[in-house]
Amino acid sequence: MTKGTETRTAILDEAADLASRVGLGGLTIGTLATQTGLSKSGLFGHFASKEALQIGVLGRARERFVDRVLRPTLATPRGDQRVRALFEHWLAWQQGGFAGGCLFIDAVSEFDDQEGPVRDELLRSERDKAETVMTIVATAVAEGDLAADLDLEQFAFELQGIILAHHYSCRMLRAPDATDRARTAFERLVASARPR
Repeated sequence: MTKGTETRTAILDEAADLASRVGLGGLTIGTLATQTGLSKSGLFGHFASKEALQIGVLGRARERFVDRVLRPTLATPRGDQRVRALFEHWLAWQQGGFAGGCLFIDAVSEFDDQEGPVRDELLRSERDKAETVMTIVATAVAEGDLAADLDLEQFAFELQGIILAHHYSCRMLRAPDATDRARTAFERLVASARPR
């Protein structure tokens, strides 16, 4: 990795943490300059526009999600264990991926009604994540741990719903039992998907 690439990655990590607190829309070259102590002109050398910065942040956040959630999940044996690993790593991501919570959940709320490259990048990430979840669940079906006729899209939808409820309960309500409730909901989801 070159020094320029290392610098850019470090800047994007700072920017992602900042965006998790102020939102992608609140992330500007100016706010990032203030946060990092770097000059605006130096940041413009890495990102020609606010939009380029936002897209870069989403790309870096995606890399971090892959490193912290998907890679360790895929290192787990196929089947039920892998589905459980996905859920547990995803919960850990919700609580510690970024200083201000899950950047993706916040960005989806922020950009759902907007058009343009930032929304397109976010949509691509969310679709890829849903496809990966369905692939992981499909391996549990192939292993016989989950029902052969399981609706993979429905399972992924409900799993995402648990993650969203967990985010809301932790971040907004600050509910101390949010993680326990999420695990209870997950166990019910898995039980409903078992072979009959």
